[in-house]
Amino acid sequence: MKKFYKAIIWVLPLFALLVFYACKPAQVKYTSPKGYDLNNPEKFNMPESLLEISGIAFQKGDGKTIYSIQDEDGKLFKQTWGVKKQTNVHFASKGDYEDLAILKETVFVLKSNGSIYVFPLGEIYKKETDQVKQWKKILPKGEYESLYADEASNKLYAITKNSDEDHKSRQSTGYIFNYYPADGNLTLAGDFKIDSRQIEAFGTPIKSGLKTSALAKNPRTNEWYILSSVQKMLVITTPDWKVKEVHKISPSKFNQPEGIAFDKDFNLYISNEGDEISPGNILKFKYRPSK
Repeated sequence: MKKFYKAIIWVLPLFALLVFYACKPAQVKYTSPKGYDLNNPEKFNMPESLLEISGIAFQKGDGKTIYSIQDEDGKLFKQTWGVKKQTNVHFASKGDYEDLAILKETVFVLKSNGSIYVFPLGEIYKKETDQVKQWKKILPKGEYESLYADEASNKLYAITKNSDEDHKSRQSTGYIFNYYPADGNLTLAGDFKIDSRQIEAFGTPIKSGLKTSALAKNPRTNEWYILSSVQKMLVITTPDWKVKEVHKISPSKFNQPEGIAFDKDFNLYISNEGDEISPGNILKFKYRPSK
């Protein structure tokens, strides 16, 4: 019996150790796209007025001045990078404003219901603007959080976050608009699809489709960088929307990623909403060419 108990004394700790490692959740590996290290950002904490920062953009790729919105007040904010002090202009009543884009001297703000607000960027120096043109629900029925403007083509891009049709087809539908500066018109130019099954081929199941929170085009590669705050994911596609890379991003660094932009030096910026504990922030990832 003594031998039996001695054997038990040796075996039990080994058994407990095996059970511990078997039950321990698998370590998530957070990867980065080529040229960037998403695990080592330069952080710019926002003032209280931008706790719920929900979209960022640059004018002509100038990373020294950042424009942003937050998702409750109809205000456009302007700041120098690294300086909390900001100026802002009131362009609309309270609502759910999710993203913005800048095309030369014009700013576009996207509301979650698919409406787009357009006004001159120079209005930022006023307290309130009356130069706003509103395109009410110009996008099909659904929920929207992403908007991008392409200066070379005068086109706007938006991707659906939620819609019944996308949920059934397991695709995310995007829409392309032509903008005509001469008369300020927006017209639908086409659409595109991002297939959830292409994302899942990288080992990341997404049962209800990609919940897009922001998008931007990498000016160096012309690839699309698409953020999902809900799924803590960065998806990279080819210029024609074929999924090329999928990167899981760390929840400890990306609290609620709602905005994305590149500057003219190819540096990548991602904004995060804050909460009761943490302020809103913008994370800068310097572009480092491969040797």
